[in-house]
Order: sequence, then structure tokens, then C-alpha cells
Amino acid sequence: MRNLQKYKYRPWFRTFRKWSGQLIIPFIIFQFIRTIFLPTIFDVLLLSFFIVIAISIYFEII
Repeated sequence: MRNLQKYKYRPWFRTFRKWSGQLIIPFIIFQFIRTIFLPTIFDVLLLSFFIVIAISIYFEII
């Protein structure tokens, strides 16, 4: 049986997921530093959103 999991998503989406996987860690670090110095509800929610995206990319949920 062939492995068709590789072709589950379109090529542009796989490229976008690869790029966003590389860029999400610097965004998380920057947002974490910003949240430590100026903790607003927007910063906390944005940091949480970035962390959820990073986890979903890492575990290949997206």
C-alpha cells in the first residue's frame, strides 16, 4: 500500500507551513519578551495564539 499522507495537502500549503514553522519561533520569543515588559491582555492572547500555532505545526495537526 502506498503512503499518500505526503500528498494530503497542496504544494503551496506545504510551503507555507514550512515557512511559518521557521518564523513562528522568533515571533514567540519577541512576543514573550514584550509580554514580560508590557503585559496587556492583547499581548498574552497573541502569545497564546502563537504557541498554539507552533504546537500544531510541530505535531502536524495543521
